[in-house]
Amino acid sequence: MKDLQNFNFRIIKMKQIFKKFKYLILGVICCGLIVACNNATTVNEVTTTPTGNGRVSFGTTLRARTLDPADSYDLAGMNLIYNVAETLYTYDVGTTDLVPLLATEMPTISDDGLVYTIPLREGVIFHDGTDFNAEAMEFSLNRFMENGGRPSFLLTDIIEEVTPTAEYELQITLQQPFAAFPALLAFPGACAVSPANYTIGQGEFQPNELVATGPYRLSSFDSDSARLDVFEDYWGDMPDNEGIDMQIFADNSANLYNSFITGALDVAYQSFAPEQTVSLLEDAEAGSFQALQGQGTVIAYMSLNRNQPPLDQLEVRQAIALIMNRELIMERVTQGLAEPLYSMIPSAFDVYQPVFEQMYRDDNAELAKELLTQAGFSEENPAQIEIWFPSTSRPRTAVANTLRAIAEQQLDGMIEFEPQGVESATAFSNLSQGTYQTFLGDWYPDFLDPDNYVHPFLSCPDGNPEDGCIEGGAQNQGSFFYNERVNELINNARRTNDPNERAEDYREIQEILGQEVPYIPIWQTKEYAFAQNGVDGVAINPSQTFPFWTISN
Repeated sequence: MKDLQNFNFRIIKMKQIFKKFKYLILGVICCGLIVACNNATTVNEVTTTPTGNGRVSFGTTLRARTLDPADSYDLAGMNLIYNVAETLYTYDVGTTDLVPLLATEMPTISDDGLVYTIPLREGVIFHDGTDFNAEAMEFSLNRFMENGGRPSFLLTDIIEEVTPTAEYELQITLQQPFAAFPALLAFPGACAVSPANYTIGQGEFQPNELVATGPYRLSSFDSDSARLDVFEDYWGDMPDNEGIDMQIFADNSANLYNSFITGALDVAYQSFAPEQTVSLLEDAEAGSFQALQGQGTVIAYMSLNRNQPPLDQLEVRQAIALIMNRELIMERVTQGLAEPLYSMIPSAFDVYQPVFEQMYRDDNAELAKELLTQAGFSEENPAQIEIWFPSTSRPRTAVANTLRAIAEQQLDGMIEFEPQGVESATAFSNLSQGTYQTFLGDWYPDFLDPDNYVHPFLSCPDGNPEDGCIEGGAQNQGSFFYNERVNELINNARRTNDPNERAEDYREIQEILGQEVPYIPIWQTKEYAFAQNGVDGVAINPSQTFPFWTISN
């Protein structure tokens, strides 16, 4: 549908001429294009229209695989769960500030950091009328762990036991201290579900149901739509709307784009093609509708395998860091829809240190050539480096080709980059086996804490300086980085509940990251949602969840 997208873009450019009749003209044109494209590309007819009755029409291309909290591990499913269900803790809307939800206070933690005592909210009922209490929360957490769903490891790796100690008090014992545990309890799947509607058992999932405690109840859900109605017996503040009508344009951003610009949707979020987002931003700037930006926490990075020559030489890894021209990459690859990142921890966190900006000024080819010379490379004897990436990823393909062009133009042939695409499942299977010299990846956090950007990449409980990481996060991510001091800092940051001590640990970890270059951060995402004029309360969370209850029209 590239031609369709380009045509729509040209139509948008004509808004100064057809300002008064824009949406009528676009509606007629889009209908014609939908019919014309039937033989070439599947474009479903759009039937969603704004209701005008206090309900909000919401469009997305993301289709949930399941709504069972114990098995949902994609953004589409977790976003619906976030709006229908509730966890013990959550984040203030639009921030990374953790606050109680079904808990009434932050937990009391034992001196050894292993036992968390959590007071629970009274007067809460599930959508089926069942009372919420400590036993219901125990059931929900145990079900999340024992049913063996995709995200179950998040809790099974951490929790030893869940015990109700009173009708509205829960005690959770950990296997080892973990200071980020309250943030983990904000994971949408760790929500309360009704014991009367769910069972505990390996593989016992209910993908099309969701009976929880949130401000909305799920009225219907299928592959094309979802309907959320206000839960009249909700314990907290009622939503600012009468319900949500979600239209799912699965993997068809053209239909989502056309539905929004013709006024068939109140709100559109995730995911537009970059050129569509640019067009919508331009139109929003002209006042046609609203564009809202949120701070993203998804990062793109390059992993460098320290066990594969020539990346076993620090000078080579540092040279690559020096030619990572992020501004050029932002322009060519993301069309300005991301921002440069200079640490593996995003700037949304207070502990962020832009170490790669401080140590490796972007586009410093002269210093890169000096380092390559020290490592024994020259135009006659170039460092040959493969850049691997999932072959279906357009952005990562473009990054690899951009780096190859930079090296050809600026390094006098001292590095020869060879882009190599590979099928995604094969890529992630081979990554931990050390198959790739470098790999371009992106990271979607499971929970919002710096630990989730450090431990999965740099931790290594089994390794040594000679062989690198034998087993651990660094091995799984393909860098095979091993540093005993970093292991100590990660473990201490997980043990201590002193925020100043954690911040100092993360500061030193990031400095070592910059010095050793097992990874090169490239960008962090910007998140955009679009709303019609007159729609208020739209917000995007750093976690990419999208609160529906704040929206009014």
